[in-house]
Amino acid sequence: MEFINPKINIDFVSKRYWAFAISGLLLLISLFSLATRGLNFGLDFSGGAVMQVRFPGPAPVHDIRVALGEIGLGAAVIQEFGAPEEILIRIHQAHQEGQDGQTASKMAQKIVDTLNPLSGASGKVELRRVEFVGPQVGHELTVNGIWAVVYSWLAILVYVGVRFEFRFAFGAVLSLIHDVFLILGFFAFTQKEFSLVVVAAVLTVIGYSINDTIVVFDRIRDETKRLRNQPLEVIINEATNRTLGRTINVSLTVVLVLLALYFYGGEVIHDFSVALLLGVVIGTWSSIYVASPTVLLFEHWKLARQAKVGS
Repeated sequence: MEFINPKINIDFVSKRYWAFAISGLLLLISLFSLATRGLNFGLDFSGGAVMQVRFPGPAPVHDIRVALGEIGLGAAVIQEFGAPEEILIRIHQAHQEGQDGQTASKMAQKIVDTLNPLSGASGKVELRRVEFVGPQVGHELTVNGIWAVVYSWLAILVYVGVRFEFRFAFGAVLSLIHDVFLILGFFAFTQKEFSLVVVAAVLTVIGYSINDTIVVFDRIRDETKRLRNQPLEVIINEATNRTLGRTINVSLTVVLVLLALYFYGGEVIHDFSVALLLGVVIGTWSSIYVASPTVLLFEHWKLARQAKVGS
């Protein structure tokens, strides 16, 4: 089944400045959100403890918050976790200073004892899991997450530079930087929790996006041999149109899987699927309107420089 006519001929290149303006605006919003709001780091990065408890019936969230406030944990984050009976309690580093995992387990038991009177006569509160991350571990994970993204950019820069040319490598890495910062900006703007799962999603988006970009670059190289006397604008348009059907089909397939994960995968991978859904859309956009047009701009700059030197 073909969703895109194989003979389609869209002039993508002529719209590149509008595309740059849209991407630039989104990047500005993302950078502003990161600078003013910052990322809402999860316990993986900030350090602290997380508890999952189950009540025999719907959990009284307000009463839980009052009860925790009475034992000095009023700032703990309390939220439903997939069902009204399941509650997730997050205690950040400020309440865990100087404590180890054993002490955190004792605190967890103290919390369960505090919440048991709220369960009524139908049963007791069940402690499903307890996780503890120390502040030093959280700092190391933050640094390692940043370097993982940077190393991926550098590896892709070298790979694309060797396989194609530097102008292609520059366009590919610029589009990946564009993708990553838009995803980070979305999480900063919405204040959704930024955890290791989201870092994994960002790295997955980088792999997806560069794969899409390489397909277009391969076609540009093939069309350059076939259309030797045509300007680069025509070649890029031809390559993008010829790969558009493949790009749309792959993106739609991935989106269907991610929608299934989003609606049926549970709270644990909710943010992962959100980041990937956003990344697929952004990655498809950047492979068409960031990577290839950047190659064109670089070529124009190179020709203008050669003309200036020649004159």
